[in-house]
Amino acid sequence: MAYVQYYLYYFMEIYYFMIIGYLILSWFPNARGSFIGGLLGKLVEPYLSPFRKVIPSLGMIDLSPIVALIALRFVVMGIVAVLDFIVRMF
Repeated sequence: MAYVQYYLYYFMEIYYFMIIGYLILSWFPNARGSFIGGLLGKLVEPYLSPFRKVIPSLGMIDLSPIVALIALRFVVMGIVAVLDFIVRMF
């Protein structure tokens, strides 16, 4: 069970930094059009788009990635808790 938790947290951290990298690319003109920007966009945008639909932006400030990062952390903690509960049952 410890390995599953480790890998879940590891992949969460990788995805966490991918989202942050994608957000940093938005500060530079034409950076999202590069190869790395396109790759990160294909991996991150499907996760961020539902949050952008629900949370309105405040002028030029988009708060949806902050909520998405917090939600990602809670989802992984929930999955770990459920798996831990299942393992303790058996």
